[in-house]
Amino acid sequence: MTDIKHGARFRIWPGILLCLLLLIPGAPSRVWAQAAPAPAPPPPQVQELLKLLDDPSVREWMERQRQRSEAVAEASEQVTASEQLSTRVQETRARLAALVAAVPRMPEEFRRAAGLLSQELRSRPILDVVLLVLGFLVLGAGMEWLFGRASASARARIVDRPVETAKARARTIALLFALGLAGVTIFGLGSIGAFLVFDWPPLLRRIVLAYLSAAFMLRLVLLACRVLLAPRSATAAQSQAGRVVPISDEAARFWFGRIALFAGWFLLGWATVETTRTLGFSLDGRRVLAYALGIGLLVIAVEAVWRRPVAPPSMVAAPEQPVRHHVIGTWLVTLYLVLLWVLWVAGLMGLFWLAAVAVLLPQAIAVTKASVRHVLRPGPGEVARSEQKLSAVYVDRGIRVLLIAGAVLFLAYAWQIDLVELTSRDTVATRAIRGLLSSVVILLVADLIWQIIKTHIDNTLAQTTPAAPPGSEEALRQARLRTLLPIFRSMSFVVLAVVAVLMALSSLGVEIGPLIAGAGIVGVAVGFGSQTLVKDVISGVFYLLDDAFRVGEYIQSGSYKGTVEKLGFRSVKLRHQRGPIFTVPYGQLGAVQNMSRDWVIDKMTLNVTYDTDLDKAKKIIKQIGKELAADPEYAHNILEPLKMQGVEQFGEFAIELRMKMMTRPGEQFVIRRRAFALIKKAFDENGIKFAFPTVQVAGRDEVEPAAARQVLTLVKGKTPEEGA
Repeated sequence: MTDIKHGARFRIWPGILLCLLLLIPGAPSRVWAQAAPAPAPPPPQVQELLKLLDDPSVREWMERQRQRSEAVAEASEQVTASEQLSTRVQETRARLAALVAAVPRMPEEFRRAAGLLSQELRSRPILDVVLLVLGFLVLGAGMEWLFGRASASARARIVDRPVETAKARARTIALLFALGLAGVTIFGLGSIGAFLVFDWPPLLRRIVLAYLSAAFMLRLVLLACRVLLAPRSATAAQSQAGRVVPISDEAARFWFGRIALFAGWFLLGWATVETTRTLGFSLDGRRVLAYALGIGLLVIAVEAVWRRPVAPPSMVAAPEQPVRHHVIGTWLVTLYLVLLWVLWVAGLMGLFWLAAVAVLLPQAIAVTKASVRHVLRPGPGEVARSEQKLSAVYVDRGIRVLLIAGAVLFLAYAWQIDLVELTSRDTVATRAIRGLLSSVVILLVADLIWQIIKTHIDNTLAQTTPAAPPGSEEALRQARLRTLLPIFRSMSFVVLAVVAVLMALSSLGVEIGPLIAGAGIVGVAVGFGSQTLVKDVISGVFYLLDDAFRVGEYIQSGSYKGTVEKLGFRSVKLRHQRGPIFTVPYGQLGAVQNMSRDWVIDKMTLNVTYDTDLDKAKKIIKQIGKELAADPEYAHNILEPLKMQGVEQFGEFAIELRMKMMTRPGEQFVIRRRAFALIKKAFDENGIKFAFPTVQVAGRDEVEPAAARQVLTLVKGKTPEEGA
């Protein structure tokens, strides 16, 4: 009905437009009128259909039918999900039953395989074949040994070369890996290549090639572990120079041995299972053999988890708690490994790979991050530059993207998901998956941008650490940067996080418009409810715009005073000179007295006796000011030398002299102490005495007669002498 109405309206619009054109002055009305035929009315059947669709009872019936169809579809989906779960359980039980039934048939499987192999080797004894295979391995190892002897001098030069920069360290690791890869390639050519040159029976060819391939892959794994862990370095310097993963020598040797054992057992099992496939083992028989060999992998992994090197208890504050946490974590990892083996045996490969990737991917990302920082760290005499830190960020994030993309592709392969076909579908599931992948990409890009911004800001802050001459333009610029850059870093993180989350939600199909509108309404409500908080934030913004204070400056506001340590969003942290730290909201600061800007005038007073030669005292104080200004320890902090301004006032017991000097902020205290010491010494040498208040006390024998005589005078109106 809606389409019919829209079609009728669409046919009416040309007539309306023609009428408007005919009303324009000067338009050829007759020609347009003849060229615009009247729209034909809809057929009677269409009119009847429109009337039926406008009937309320018809509309109600159509709504009931739509709801019923949705309920049926939902029920069918639920039934399908339950049926799938039931089917999965039945398949698992059938798989386990088949494995149990295949165990008694294993001896027969081995006898049949032995008979097939004996038929294949009828012309050659089995011992000769084993000796030939060992000969190929020895041939490959011998060629690799010769290459090692030929390249020993080059390897020694690479190892002995001093590693003083991150670039030299990366070059050393790359060269060592290239030499090792060349040796492994020669081993492969000498063993597998020589084996392929001869004519072998087809069955034996596949069997021997499987074990030779396993040996070659084991050599590749050992090469990678040797480059990453460097377990056999001669000295600690060589191990640190050639090791990629930042671990101790003991841990490197331990993990190298366990990884080699695990990889060797795994590759040996893989070659054995492939051999059983070639020898005609049944599927269940191969599975039984593979799961039995998998028990060996489980034992190796559990043993490595329980015996892995840990930090000694002396390195931690509370030994008991870390040991207990280590034991709990070890048990959890053991249960996780057993769960993986159970999922593998049960045939739940989707859950198996999901559980494996969910645990291994974060660990791989953490190890990659630590390794990149370790390899690209600055050398002993090298200063970390912004380019090096950015290179570490790019390498770390690039490897992280590759790991995540590889994990996604691997899980898609394990779950048998065709990503190309998935992009062409338009269902709820495909839209959710595409939105999830887009969200991951958005978050990775946001993380890269944040790391670049953070690295630039941290590098700039590190460059401002060396103290410039106080009061200089460079010192003021550094103080300004130390104040504003941390705030900009926090604001950048908040903005990036909000934008990334909103974009991720939008890619998932969430309408962010109502969220933004709702957030605005909530923000207004919160603003009315937290006026003090808003006042603090806005006051802080204006303090920063006014450049009222910076990090490292000494300020006073009311009863709060101290050195500015940190500027937050709503408060400032002041460190008092005696140690306490004050957290003062910006709204409570009010008028701020900054005592660390430009200069400070320090005024001092001295009390001398009334018989002091003032001109002489003035000359002495002036000479002391010149000596302080010439002293290299104090000269750069004195802006105007010490001098006497004159007599401040005549006191009851002394003449008060006024002095002053101009210094850099915060340096007046040290200079004042030194000036007082020099003044004391000079006044003593020139006979100038400091005045101090004295109290004169009379004896008791003289005081009592005088008091009695005064009382008698007051009573009788005359003195005792007059009365006599």
